[in-house]
Amino acid sequence: MAGTVPLNVPRLKKSVSSPATRESTAVKWVLIVAAGLVLFWLIALPLIVVLTESLKKGWGVYVAALTDPDAASALRLTLLVAAITVPLNTIFGVTAAWAVTKFRFRGKGFLITLIDLPFAVSPVIGGLIFVLVFGAHGWFGSWLSAHDIKIVFALPGIVLATLFVTFPFVARELIPLMEDQGTQEEEAAITLGARGWQVFFRVTLPNIKWGLLYGIILCNARAMGEFGAVSVVSGHIRGETNTLPLHVEILYNEYQFSASFAVASLLLLLALVTMIIKSWLSRKNAH
Repeated sequence: MAGTVPLNVPRLKKSVSSPATRESTAVKWVLIVAAGLVLFWLIALPLIVVLTESLKKGWGVYVAALTDPDAASALRLTLLVAAITVPLNTIFGVTAAWAVTKFRFRGKGFLITLIDLPFAVSPVIGGLIFVLVFGAHGWFGSWLSAHDIKIVFALPGIVLATLFVTFPFVARELIPLMEDQGTQEEEAAITLGARGWQVFFRVTLPNIKWGLLYGIILCNARAMGEFGAVSVVSGHIRGETNTLPLHVEILYNEYQFSASFAVASLLLLLALVTMIIKSWLSRKNAH
């Protein structure tokens, strides 16, 4: 009869597992245990040490370390630097990603190389560059001194150094996403009469919002935890130019171990909050 299926025809399986995933149970468990041991040794154990050492001398010492005026100043400076650099890098990242993915122009490859430069250059070298340019004996040192403008060993230098090490994060998160989305929707919006900013806010921004938030979170985490570049340009002035990572180093070098671990636990808390938000955004984006 037409349309009937012979009984002896085997049914097709819904999915066929890849040969790359058909390993023995022993191999799977060896890989899982090895990965778990590495994660425990490199991530979990240091976190446990930070928490136990911070509370080693009691809750009073822990609270005193966090409420110390120098620690409070370092926290305020850390949050201030992040509040300045993250919005600036967000604007730059969106602009750079828009230019790279939506337009054709000469020098696009060079622009992408410049965006990736902080990933290749040591943060210490980045901080040293700002000292050589804006320091007392740098290119603009004499002019800055004559006009009583402080860049190095002051807030502007810390902001510049943090901008340098964090500006790739938003752009690098958005460029692959926007390249994958293409320009069809923007072209359709323009055909329907939309103008530049209308296209951006009504078409492009809704499509990239989760990737943008993800990049902002990564940028913020790096801004709050940056040490190398900031260490070069800050001058390590207590209560003025010390961020939280620098304050931790000073306390540790002065053998105030419990206090240093207590301040480090504050950085750890900020990192955990960042990771929670990042995980939530990842799940939200997956849906």
